[in-house]
Amino acid sequence: MRDILEIFRYTFYYRLTAITVILCNLGYVIFNLVSLALFIPFLQVIFSSGEIRAVAEPVSDGSISGMIRYIGEWYNYKMYLMSSADPKGALLFVCITVAISFFLKNAFRYGAVWFQSQLRMAVVRDIRDKIFEKAMRLPISYYTDERRGDLMSRMQSDVGEIENAVISMLEMIFREPVAILITISVLLYWSASLTLFALLLLPITAMIIAIIGKSLKRTAKQGQEQMGVLYSAMDEGLGGIIFTVFKLSIVIKAFNAIPQILRSFKHENLKHQKLITKAFRKRDLTSPLNETIGSLVMISIVWYGGSLVLGGNLDGEVFMGFIIVFSQLMRPIKGISQSMSNLNKARASQDRINAILNADEKIYEAENPKKLGALKDCIEYADVSFAYGDEPVLKHINFKVPAGKTVALVGESGSGKSTIADLLPRFYDTKEGAVLYDGIDIREASILDLREHIGIVSQESILFNTTVKENIKFGKPNASDEEVIAAAKIANAHGFISDLEKGYETNIGERGNKLSGGQKQRVSIARAILKNPSILILDEATSALDTESEKLVQDALDQLMKDRTSLVIAHRLSTIQKADEIIVLSKGEIIERGKHEELLAKGGTYHKLCSLQGIIS
Repeated sequence: MRDILEIFRYTFYYRLTAITVILCNLGYVIFNLVSLALFIPFLQVIFSSGEIRAVAEPVSDGSISGMIRYIGEWYNYKMYLMSSADPKGALLFVCITVAISFFLKNAFRYGAVWFQSQLRMAVVRDIRDKIFEKAMRLPISYYTDERRGDLMSRMQSDVGEIENAVISMLEMIFREPVAILITISVLLYWSASLTLFALLLLPITAMIIAIIGKSLKRTAKQGQEQMGVLYSAMDEGLGGIIFTVFKLSIVIKAFNAIPQILRSFKHENLKHQKLITKAFRKRDLTSPLNETIGSLVMISIVWYGGSLVLGGNLDGEVFMGFIIVFSQLMRPIKGISQSMSNLNKARASQDRINAILNADEKIYEAENPKKLGALKDCIEYADVSFAYGDEPVLKHINFKVPAGKTVALVGESGSGKSTIADLLPRFYDTKEGAVLYDGIDIREASILDLREHIGIVSQESILFNTTVKENIKFGKPNASDEEVIAAAKIANAHGFISDLEKGYETNIGERGNKLSGGQKQRVSIARAILKNPSILILDEATSALDTESEKLVQDALDQLMKDRTSLVIAHRLSTIQKADEIIVLSKGEIIERGKHEELLAKGGTYHKLCSLQGIIS
């Protein structure tokens, strides 16, 4: 029920559109019944055999049921007058009224569909917006435990189930019950005993629908989860191929892993096929089952109603009309059945969507954030400890990065260098201790304000499938063309950009795959230069480049780092020899610190690392 209420809230956020859909559906229900009920006078005119029974002029008692009875009796009275005077004219009048009823029925139905299309896509858009916004705000740690393909599945197939549920909910709550109620009221008016007999047979259908619906939700949830696994397998396999083509990764082919990848994908695809097939079979069982039960109910009604007609307790024309209208009673019942199936599938999807929307963001904004200005004193790591789960990564780290100075972090893989850098822009929060910005705990500042002062150039250049200019302007969307060109010149990028087919308007493709590694890195540096941050984080920015590209990029980095507070994670130690302080890490602890010459003189770990890289003999 809670899941359905959530879908209800999504839908009635657009209250006017939802109400319009409901009113159009009600108009459709009313005129659908009227168009069928009018066949009774049609049958009376045709099969009267010249004998027209007298009908008294109707009188209303003022009640709602009395008004409904009055309308029916008034129509019969008018038909009696017309049939007495001109039977063919009466037949023409009935045909015209039936045609008008059918026209109005379909006009209202199309009106409902018209506004439904707007409503369902508006709801889908809102849910996707919420998921995407939440995905952007979730901490990096969330994605270490989740498959990217599963997130894509939730934004596509799961949201698609919610789209179906929006319409199903409106029809199940506001159209089908009204159709059933009005239809049963008319049937009771015609023959209470025949109607009660028919209704005794319907609970069997409802019980079977409930059993299938419960089973369908369970299977649908399994199918949606398997779709996430399948998306992940596709992403890993196809992503690996793309990386190979553009020399970003050669893992799959280098290890002859194509058969292994294919086996894995086919296994997950087959598993998904079986689950979805099972779900389809359960869902599609509802319709033929309802039809079979409906036919049995109809046969029983024909037997009992025929007995009433033969016994003189029911008019033949009324009985024919009863059969026509009752046959339509199964349509809203089937509609409720289908809607329940859609809602059961949507409940499973809603659970998966809520798992994202309700995920703990972990990185919280301060209630009354302190304003950060340009860095004047220092960034300080004060007794900082951090762990991924139960695994400690940093242990009581203490150091300062003075304003305008460069501090480099070195050490073996897994020593905690990148974690230290990730704590500064609050990609993670410390478990113990604090990171201070001019003496202010960064958790007391606005996240947006903090990150506004920080620029990052990472080992892997993260570029977007748009133009060179738009990539450079990413951190400063309102920058002028002159500012973009100036930043590109400082980054040693203007030359190769000018040689591109459309210059700065050249689209660089998915992840910048039309550019070389060195070119991508220089575009990233130009982006950081244009943002003009007071604090710079360089995460092994040259480690993946060849010697020639490294020199060009290093020159650009030297320009970028001038007069900026810089935290540098270094793989190639030759790039940090001029750092104001070098901090050597091992297993999450600081084991050495000092300038390049001081650390060499100690003959410790840093000396050993420099020897391994051939910096000293």
